[in-house]
Amino acid sequence: MPSIEKSKTEIRQVILEQIPKEAEITRIEFEGPALAIYAKRPEVLIEQEHIITNIVSIIKKRIVPRSDPSVRFPEKEAEKTIYEVVPPEAEITNITFDPSLGEVIIEAKKPGLVIGKKGATLHEIIVRTKWRPRVIRSPPKQSKIMTHIQHLLYTASKERERILRNVGERIFRPLSYEIGDVRITMLGAAREVGRSAILVQTRESQALLDCGINPGSTRPFESFPRFDAPQFDIESLDAVIISHAHLDHCGFLPYLFKYGYDGPVYCSAPSVSLMTLLQLDYLDVLSKQGLPLPYDQKDVREAVLHTIPLRYGVVTDIAPDIRLTLHNAGHILGSSIIHLHIGEGYHNIVYTGDFKYGKTMLLESSDTEFPRVETVIIESTYAGPTDIMPSRIEAEKKLISILNETLERGGKAIIPVPAVGRAQEIMLVIDEYMRRGELKEAPVFIEGMISESTAIHMAYAEYLSREVRNKIINEGVNPFESEYFTIIEHPSARSEVIEGGPCIIMATSGMLEGGPVIDYFQNLAHEERNSLIFVSYQIEGTLGRRIQRNPQEVSIVDEDGKIKIIKIGLKVYTVEGFSGHSDRKQIISYLHKIAPKAENVIVCHGERNKCIALADFLRRKHGINALAPDILETVRLR
Repeated sequence: MPSIEKSKTEIRQVILEQIPKEAEITRIEFEGPALAIYAKRPEVLIEQEHIITNIVSIIKKRIVPRSDPSVRFPEKEAEKTIYEVVPPEAEITNITFDPSLGEVIIEAKKPGLVIGKKGATLHEIIVRTKWRPRVIRSPPKQSKIMTHIQHLLYTASKERERILRNVGERIFRPLSYEIGDVRITMLGAAREVGRSAILVQTRESQALLDCGINPGSTRPFESFPRFDAPQFDIESLDAVIISHAHLDHCGFLPYLFKYGYDGPVYCSAPSVSLMTLLQLDYLDVLSKQGLPLPYDQKDVREAVLHTIPLRYGVVTDIAPDIRLTLHNAGHILGSSIIHLHIGEGYHNIVYTGDFKYGKTMLLESSDTEFPRVETVIIESTYAGPTDIMPSRIEAEKKLISILNETLERGGKAIIPVPAVGRAQEIMLVIDEYMRRGELKEAPVFIEGMISESTAIHMAYAEYLSREVRNKIINEGVNPFESEYFTIIEHPSARSEVIEGGPCIIMATSGMLEGGPVIDYFQNLAHEERNSLIFVSYQIEGTLGRRIQRNPQEVSIVDEDGKIKIIKIGLKVYTVEGFSGHSDRKQIISYLHKIAPKAENVIVCHGERNKCIALADFLRRKHGINALAPDILETVRLR
C-alpha cells in the first residue's frame, strides 16, 4: 500500500508534466476536498482552463489554482487597484480578503460589471493583484452574522489553513481496506422527531449525517444524539454533513468540537450562516432559562472554522471511499438532500433530511434525480395515513381568512414562527395578499431573529424560488422589505404593540419554547378578540403542542422560575399546509419519482407509530424493502 507522501509525489508528477513552466508552480497542497496548486503566475492556469480540465480527468480530484502568498499585493494596495480596475457603475459596497484561500471577495450591486466582458475585468484583477476575485451581489440588507463569520475567517486564516490541510491529508489517504460492509447506525431521529444523527460506516471511513438536538425534551438522555453508542468513535470520524440549519439537525454540532473533533463539516453556503445564528441563539435561550450549556461560543466558533461550504451539484471527496453531493431539498434556505457515493459504484445513499416535494412561494421543489441510488433514508414527520395537507393555495386562503376575521373584530393575530424558513414564507404571503387587497391592511410587527435570518435569505437570493429570485436580482423589488412590515428592534417597544390597535405579530420561536413570542402570548392570551395562529409543526413536549391540546389554559415557568397558569381566552388556530415537510402523498410520490429506483428505504424522523406504519405500508403495498430502525439499531446496507 503506497504512503501518503508517495501518492502526493505521483500526483505532483502528473501536475508538473501538464502545467507550463511559465506558471511558476511553487507548491501543491491538499486543502480540504480540493488540491490547491500555488503559482507565482496563477493567471496562466486561469487563462488556459483546458490544462486544469486535463489534470482533473487524469487524477479524478478537484483542483483550485491559487497565487503564491509571496506574490500577492498587500491588501490595501490590492483594494486600491480593484477600485481602479472596476468601473464605478458596478457600485462596489465591500471588499474583504481571505488569506487562507488567496481570495478577495468583492460585493457589488452590479456584479456583472465587476466580472467584465468574458471575464476580462476579473482577469485584470488577478494579473495586477495576484488575488483571485470572488464576486457576489451586495445583499439589500447586511447580515450581522455573515459579517461576523467573514471577520472570523480572516482573523483565523492561519488556523483555517491548518484545518484544511489536515482535512486534505485525511481525505486523500490511501485505502487501508477493500470497499465493503456499508452500515448505518441510528444515533437519533429513530422513531422520533428531533436529534437527527445517523452514522454511516464503511470498512475504511465514518461520516455523521446531521447532529441535532430534541427541542421537545429536557432530559439529556433523550435530548441529544447517542454518542455513547460503541459504534461511534470521534477519533475515527471523517466528516460531519449537515442537511440544514434547524436545531434538530445541527444544534449539537459544536459539542463535537468541545470534545476533540478536528475534522470537516460540510453543508450548503447559506446553512453556515443560518446554523451559526441558531446555535448562538440556542445558547442564549438556555442561559436565560438557567439551564446547563452543552457547549459554549468558542465551540460554535470552532464549528465555523471547520465548515466547508458546498454548492448544489458539486461532487466532493470527503473520505478515501466516499464522495458527497448536495441537492436542493426545498425545506428551508440551503436545505440539502445528501447523496453519498461509496466506492466506485459500490453503494449509493440518498438522505433526504427534511424535504419538501412541492414548490412553495419561497423555494423550489426538492430534487429527485441522482446518478445512482440503492438506499434512501427518508423523513416521515407527516407520514401518517391522515397526514394529507391542503394545497399551498388553500393554506394561504385559510390564513388570510383568519387574519381578516381577527382584524375586523379589532383583535391582534400572533403568529409564532421559526426564524428560518416559515417566517420568510409567511412574510411573502402577507405582503402579496395585502398588495392585492385581499388582506385587510394593518401593521405587521416582526420581532426576534427573523430580521437577521431574512438578511441571510436576501444574501442568498439565488437559492430562493424563481419568482422571488427574479424580483430581488432582476427587478430590484424586495418583498421582504415591504412597507407593511415594522421591525421591533428592542423589547421596550413591545408595550406599544400590545396596547395598540389591531395588528399582526410575527415573533419567534415557532413552538413557543422561548423568545419574544412568549411575552406577546402572556399579555394577549386573555382577550377573546385576539388569535394565536400556528403555521408550523409543534413537537411533542413543547408549549405550542400543549396549547394545541388544551386551548383553555396552560402552565409556563416565568422569569423567576415559578410556575404560572395562563388562562387562554384568545382563539387558537392551526393552519396546515405551510409546512416545509412533505405530507404522506408527497413522500410516497417522491419515492416513486426518485430516479433511479432505490432498493432499500430507511424511514426515520417521525413519531414512532408513523415511522413503523410507513415502512409497513411501503413493504405491503409497494413491495419496497423498507425498515424503521429504532434508536441505536445498526442496519447493514451491503
